[in-house]
Amino acid sequence: GQTDLQSPQDIQVNVVNTNFTLRWNYTGNDTDVTFSAEYCWFKNLETNETEWKELSGCQNVTRMECDFSSAITEYYDKYHVRIRAERREEVSPWSSIFEMIPYFIAQIGPPGIELQSTNGVIKIKVSPPEANQDQKMWIDHLLFKYNLVIWENSSNAEFRSQSIFPIDIIYDLAPDTTYCLKVQATIPLDFQEGLFSPIHCVKTTRKAVNDLLCATNVNVLALNMKFHLHWNNQYKQHVIYNVQYLLGYLKKLHDDYSTKWLNVPGCENITDTQCNFSSIITTTGFYYLRVQAMNEYNKSCLSDDVKVDPLITNEIGPPGVKVDIGDFLLHIQISPPGGSEAEVMRTYYDLSYRILYWKNSSNNEEEIKVKEIKQTIATVSDLTPSTLYCVKVQAFSEAYRKSSHFSKEECIKTPGDKIVPVIILAIFVAALIAVLLVAVPLIFALYQAYNKIKYVFFPSCQIPLNIEGFGGQRFSCPYLLTTEEPIENCSIIETIDIEEVNKIALKDYKHSKQSSRDSGNYSNDDDTSGSKVSEEMPEKEIV
Repeated sequence: GQTDLQSPQDIQVNVVNTNFTLRWNYTGNDTDVTFSAEYCWFKNLETNETEWKELSGCQNVTRMECDFSSAITEYYDKYHVRIRAERREEVSPWSSIFEMIPYFIAQIGPPGIELQSTNGVIKIKVSPPEANQDQKMWIDHLLFKYNLVIWENSSNAEFRSQSIFPIDIIYDLAPDTTYCLKVQATIPLDFQEGLFSPIHCVKTTRKAVNDLLCATNVNVLALNMKFHLHWNNQYKQHVIYNVQYLLGYLKKLHDDYSTKWLNVPGCENITDTQCNFSSIITTTGFYYLRVQAMNEYNKSCLSDDVKVDPLITNEIGPPGVKVDIGDFLLHIQISPPGGSEAEVMRTYYDLSYRILYWKNSSNNEEEIKVKEIKQTIATVSDLTPSTLYCVKVQAFSEAYRKSSHFSKEECIKTPGDKIVPVIILAIFVAALIAVLLVAVPLIFALYQAYNKIKYVFFPSCQIPLNIEGFGGQRFSCPYLLTTEEPIENCSIIETIDIEEVNKIALKDYKHSKQSSRDSGNYSNDDDTSGSKVSEEMPEKEIV
């Protein structure tokens, strides 16, 4: 059971596409040694059941590598591989186990290449890795992207890299020059880069004479989802143009798309060097456009094609701005770029707005303030009265890293200071209330005093004439007591029956009128009545 054979070391498995190669090292000095490998296939990754089988293609091999591609058919399952050395009946211990899931260690193989040099350009056709294989590690060829590296075949060559489609044209090449190139396939979604193809070299030709007919400098100008194609005309005679477009996904396929180009409606048989092709644009894909030029002899020439990815190619225009002053706030109303028809601008770009506002004064050092919002309505507070404020707005999209030019400046002047009149009014009202609080009691007191004075010095009642001067005194104010009068006289006056006195006065008045019409006999009677009154008054005074 003992042996001097050593176990193989440094077990490695290299996978390119579906080609599996097992490699190892052996440090023993033994001769006539062969190697055999086994593998264990875990059909269910959750189980640990092991059933070792001979690895086909790796039995009794004399080299330190073997190809076991035919043994692996499931590329997402887990496998264990081990190997040992053998010499006749002797065997070494098994090596350490190499664990693998084929898909995750596989490399993308080199793609196939076909080249054609024509009219100063190189047409290239790329075949995907595993194109001619039944078993494929990479099932979806649409996932492949291709990188091209091209250089002049000279001692001081400069390498140029670019992305290409499976069927593509390489432009900007010098005529009569040998170029060498190689292509690499990648799968960006899995961060996998493949092996480069073998180097191919080809010599370019000169451009045809009728190349002057071709439209040049073909470019796209797009603003607020309005797309225009522009080009230059270098042909001096009459020429008409047809603008053609190709759906972008067709270039990703490995099929010939040369017959899939379509004419842009409204851009057929035109003589202008520009065309509006907005009618064909949607936001769900990308496009390629080219210009076909035709002269009076029905000769035609196709321009280089340009790529249009609508949401990336399009530029955002400046928004519209209206400003107003209300409630001592600056109200800013923003109209999205493109106006009411450019719904796609708001939907896909998720626009935000950057507002710049400042005081427009002779002081150039006035601070410009910035405010960013998502809405189309904004307000600015803390305004200075009687000041001219100016506003301009920029639209931008963070998702697409695009921004518009700023809108035209809109300026508006704030009204005068309304705080001072309010303060003045408040002071006036407060003063008025204070005056009222002080004046009303004062006026009331003065009024009461006036009534008392009037009541005392200027009574409303008049003393009858027959009472005035009674007792040798004047009764101009029967209610006012003098210092000379004794208190008894005051009480006597207060006890006078005014009603009785009035009756006597009325009787005397009637008698006086009667005596003026009668004879002198009535005068004696008048004296008698006067004496009667005089006689009665002393009697009352005595009482």
